[in-house]
Amino acid sequence: MARLESFEELIAWQKARVLSSEIYRITKAEKFRTDFPLVNQIRRASTSVMSNIAEGFERGGRAEFHQYLVVAKGSCAEVRSQLYVALDVGYLGKDEFQKLYDSTAELGRIIGGLRASVDTRRRVKKQ
Repeated sequence: MARLESFEELIAWQKARVLSSEIYRITKAEKFRTDFPLVNQIRRASTSVMSNIAEGFERGGRAEFHQYLVVAKGSCAEVRSQLYVALDVGYLGKDEFQKLYDSTAELGRIIGGLRASVDTRRRVKKQ
């Protein structure tokens, strides 16, 4: 298996980038954009996912990368939780909510798998 050279090659980062773009798109909608606290929080959480994946990868150590993936997965869950708020107050329709929910759930699973892989490689290296 070829070694990845940059965080941009990671599927988790690529999907996090798409999610962040989608979050920015939906928060520009007329109803949504006036709720400054929610807009700010969901945008920050979505960019945190991709940023933590990138930063952890670039740190170079498996232990640090693992920890940054833990944070990224948590931020992904935060986005998912905030989507419920947006649905409940009427900023998102059910279809849009479901699409974004499914995207965040998939991303969380991908990050979880990457985290497990990094952890396994980290443990093998220690032995």
